[in-house]
Amino acid sequence: MRMNSLLKFGVISFLVVLFSSSKSIIGNNEESKEPTTVEYVDLEKYVGLWYEIAKIPNRFQRKCVGNTTAFYSFREDGRIDVVNRCSREEGDPIEAKGIAKVLDTKSNAKLKVSFVRFLGFSLFWGDYWILGLGEEYDYAIVGTPNRKYGWILSRQPSVSPDRLKQIFALLRDQGYNPADFEMTVHSSISEQKQSQIVE
Repeated sequence: MRMNSLLKFGVISFLVVLFSSSKSIIGNNEESKEPTTVEYVDLEKYVGLWYEIAKIPNRFQRKCVGNTTAFYSFREDGRIDVVNRCSREEGDPIEAKGIAKVLDTKSNAKLKVSFVRFLGFSLFWGDYWILGLGEEYDYAIVGTPNRKYGWILSRQPSVSPDRLKQIFALLRDQGYNPADFEMTVHSSISEQKQSQIVE
């Protein structure tokens, strides 16, 4: 009788451990899944001026305190020129110029960006995946496969609370934590100044 009880206990314990291990493995696999990009990006609509609404803080934007924008334009070689601008604490603007290339030409949603050039060559390419995009290309969610970096972009310096709530829901679905994002401050900039920035 005692042997049967021990046998049953052993079988149950084994099943519990097996189930827990399987659940852990499944969970880890789910966490390791890469985020999903949008099905297709019309680059003709995507280029132009974008305002940064929020970002996951990163070392290469540590000097930026606000007014962060990105301007994309086509190059003759088919790649995309990238000009990122922001304001420093001292008030003066800083900018970083780079080049983007499309990796997945079927969707145009996976790109690589480089801000380092040496002897005419672009070095240290980083991922730029478009994970969310408004139907009117009024907002975009940009991230990386490892979710270490993330940005919320908009055609306007601000978005409505409802839109932001929708974007945060999309980020959660993509495995991001919205709490990791830091909102970007934009001071009022006239249309005239903005046109000068783009030119």
